[in-house]
Amino acid sequence: MGLLANPVKPSWRQTVEKARACVESSGRTVVHLPQATTALSFQKESGAIIRETADQSDILIVFGGDGTMLHVARSLHGLPTPLLGINTGGLGFLTAAPVEALEKTLERVWQGELIRDTRPIMQACVYQDASPGPDIPAVNDVVISRGMASRMIELEVIVDGELLTRYRCDGFIISTPTGSTAYSLSAGGAIVSPNAKVFTLTPICPHTLSNRSVIVDMQSVIEVRILSQNLETVLTADGQEQVTLNPDDRIRVCSIPDRVHLLNLPENPFFNILRQKMLWSGSHVVRRPEDSS
Repeated sequence: MGLLANPVKPSWRQTVEKARACVESSGRTVVHLPQATTALSFQKESGAIIRETADQSDILIVFGGDGTMLHVARSLHGLPTPLLGINTGGLGFLTAAPVEALEKTLERVWQGELIRDTRPIMQACVYQDASPGPDIPAVNDVVISRGMASRMIELEVIVDGELLTRYRCDGFIISTPTGSTAYSLSAGGAIVSPNAKVFTLTPICPHTLSNRSVIVDMQSVIEVRILSQNLETVLTADGQEQVTLNPDDRIRVCSIPDRVHLLNLPENPFFNILRQKMLWSGSHVVRRPEDSS
């Protein structure tokens, strides 16, 4: 069993050592790698360590928030090792349990009570002067946005070879269902069930107020062309990997066969998590006696 933690989070060493003790007391083995002083550390450049740890583990326990989970998931490059997220961060849509419930959650892992949730991955490729760059994977979203200048950028968006429209906006988000509760939601996009096989295309602060979020099939190929000539434009994957774009660059985004495998508690389906994280409390309307008849 592999353990990975975000060292930026407070008390991460104590949390990891507690997890190690729980795993070893159950008769199971914690993966150690000779390439690092500890196989439990989480660093931006630790992709190779993450992959090797996952390759040797039945389950990869990740301590952190959604950002940590996204980095680990992107680093796996399609390895089927399931991730068990223990939340030491903020909202934690991708984590299974809070750190306070660590021991109880691990006991339920040993008893086989957790369920596997499979999430899609997409990838972006930037074509500069008609030459493709490296593929950039993303679990949540690919965002094309303006740089430091406080001016709108111009983009042309094509779906499956058909022009969708040209935007003047602060940016454009292509999100998976997993990413629908992230930046896309803040920009006015819909909340999408993880089982829906769709992309959400959401402009950020569009100049034309009738521009709205658009839902397309996940088998679609989305192309975005940079029309702005004198403005800095950047592409960001999952808020972590960034590429500077040039005028007339084309970005091609599509889904790929790779999947992220998450472990979750059976009493925490998506809509239950959504109600808790979004603090939805239902109607405050008082029922009248005659309504119950």
